[in-house]
Amino acid sequence: MKRYQPIQLVFILLGALILLFIIAPLLGMFLKTSPQSLFETAKDKEVTSSIWLTIWVSVVATTLFAFAAIPLSYLLARKSFPLKKLVTGIIDLPVVIPHSAAGIAILGFVSRDTVLGKMGSAIGLNFIGNPAGIAVAMAFVSIPYLINSARDGFAGVPERTEKAALTLGATPARVFFTISLPLAWRNVVSGLILMFARGMSEFGAVIVVAYHPMITPVLIYERFGAFGLKYARPVSVLFILISLTLFIILRMLATERKVNNKSNHEV
Repeated sequence: MKRYQPIQLVFILLGALILLFIIAPLLGMFLKTSPQSLFETAKDKEVTSSIWLTIWVSVVATTLFAFAAIPLSYLLARKSFPLKKLVTGIIDLPVVIPHSAAGIAILGFVSRDTVLGKMGSAIGLNFIGNPAGIAVAMAFVSIPYLINSARDGFAGVPERTEKAALTLGATPARVFFTISLPLAWRNVVSGLILMFARGMSEFGAVIVVAYHPMITPVLIYERFGAFGLKYARPVSVLFILISLTLFIILRMLATERKVNNKSNHEV
């Protein structure tokens, strides 16, 4: 039987307290929500429409911004340039500033009298009170998770492998898509999942830019303010269950891809 040192027992106890701190509120919310109220909430068209809106807007925001975020991550991992530390600090800003303040900043960036707002209006797109504005708010607060995760993945790719491919005549683009990206894929996928999940859960920035149409975090807030905890809790539980299900599925798909890639390399 394995024996633990006193310091290890202290660490285990402290870890258990942290886990209890995370689990207890969620478990209490689930236990206080009856299956009947959860079923009725699942049939509520306002709730289902809100959840669907939250999911697809977060998917779109993650996908669109990934096209620029992933190459940026590669540059940060591979290149040294002036003010690089400043750039990495700017990338982390959305994580540390209050999200209500982030919403105010975004509102001033996409409102009708700004350059971006006028460009959107020219093609009939208004960011305020629109899924496009919600996507911008979601991406703003969640994109650091993708950039930082992908950067760590690219940093772990051996440079000698890339240089060897270049020496053999491969173009930089081919090296990136056939060597760097596949080898860093696990971190890139983790970053995409984290960005998607963080976007789905955003409230503070979104409510400033677009109270309507309501994503689920805003709907939960509205029902709590208008009707109280009894009506907000089932929506919260349903949204958490769907979010966890999506998160688990995406993690499983990412793990399966990793296993398949490993098997192909071995073959």
